[in-house]
Amino acid sequence: MPHLDYDGRSYDRADGESVLDALLRQGVEVSHACKAGACGSCLMQVRPPSSAPAAAQRGLRESWAAQGYFLACSCQPDGDFAAGPVGEGLRVPAVIHEVEPLSASVLRVRLTPSAPFDYRAGQYVTVIRQDGLARSYSLASLPDDRTLELHVRLLPNGRMSQWLAREATAGTPVQLQGPSGGCFYVPGRPEQPLLLAGTGTGLAPLVGIVRDAIRSGHTGPIHLVHGALTADGHYLHDELSTMQAGRPGVDVWQTTLAADGPLDKALATRLPSLAGYRAFVCGDPGIVQMLTKRIFLGGAAFTDIHSDAFVPSAS
Repeated sequence: MPHLDYDGRSYDRADGESVLDALLRQGVEVSHACKAGACGSCLMQVRPPSSAPAAAQRGLRESWAAQGYFLACSCQPDGDFAAGPVGEGLRVPAVIHEVEPLSASVLRVRLTPSAPFDYRAGQYVTVIRQDGLARSYSLASLPDDRTLELHVRLLPNGRMSQWLAREATAGTPVQLQGPSGGCFYVPGRPEQPLLLAGTGTGLAPLVGIVRDAIRSGHTGPIHLVHGALTADGHYLHDELSTMQAGRPGVDVWQTTLAADGPLDKALATRLPSLAGYRAFVCGDPGIVQMLTKRIFLGGAAFTDIHSDAFVPSAS
């Protein structure tokens, strides 16, 4: 059985078992969430003479990979392996500034980093509690805003979301890791029409991207569509109305399954041709896949479709 050295201690690891699963099986407290290689919560750093498998570094920034960082949930090394926690330079201390309900099921959480935090609106950041619990959330704020803004879905058994709703207060310390994700606005082709579509708290990065596009001088039409099962799933009404009224060409619309059918069908009815569009899609993996297919079939170039799927935590 191969050996796993983590932070100076030795553990066993079954053949084909990931580094994360091996540590969790033996009671080691390590940050993790989705266990699907998507959120980045389980980031670790390889220790010489080991090297991280390429699959465990897929999607990471080149600079992170070059420093030996890898995703423990995706790491199934051949033979013995040595690793340790991420370096302190990869995490930024922050405090909770405000927790505010936006609806019965969504919280707005504002955070104040203790140091400059470089990101693009629409990317996501991993929030790490003092006990190591980690969850990733998309950023609705702009880099020059005073605080970072996250929209957190309030889950009945959500360890992080219930803690934020019931226990966290202004001044509560956390750590931030990231940012990650490639779903953000890049200046250029300002006349190009934009489509932003998502469900649930997938609205958060889409709002940030629209704000960034407007700030960057985008002149083309901007369509923002938010889907929900029922009208209760919609939120941020005042901000969306202000956004639509404040800039000609911004079209915000909300759909529900009961009134409009599935979001991809509603999209096809409202915008049957998407040739020449740049699109951004966020939400549950199934919704993202469905919308990406619909947008591509509507005529958008695949290279102009940017997405982030919200993979739920595994524990």
